[in-house]
Amino acid sequence: QVQLVESGGGLVQAGGSLRLSCAASGSIRRINVMGWYRQAPGKQRELVAVTPSGTSTNYADSVKGRFTISRDNTKNTVYLQMNSLKPEDTAVYYCHARVLTTREFVPRDYWGQGTQVTVSS
Repeated sequence: QVQLVESGGGLVQAGGSLRLSCAASGSIRRINVMGWYRQAPGKQRELVAVTPSGTSTNYADSVKGRFTISRDNTKNTVYLQMNSLKPEDTAVYYCHARVLTTREFVPRDYWGQGTQVTVSS
């Protein structure tokens, strides 16, 4: 019913920048929350940044001051601008959205397929 399509991952040297995008489509009535998570090999998936509405934001301590999350509600799209990347930022990054569809009465969580970000030292 809802699809999240991510783009923008890749390989970058330490200190470089990448911008991730995630567009939601489908039977969307309202998107409550959009955000980004990441999972490194052998580790659990962790929150990177979240924006409940596009005006308020929350970040993991490890990315504060380096990453910026933003949201375009007219396009149902969330972005993650990543600057000053470090090797420890290497992970698969997943887009998340809590969506109320036109066919349901309670919102559900949806995930993108993931995009690889690799930061070389």
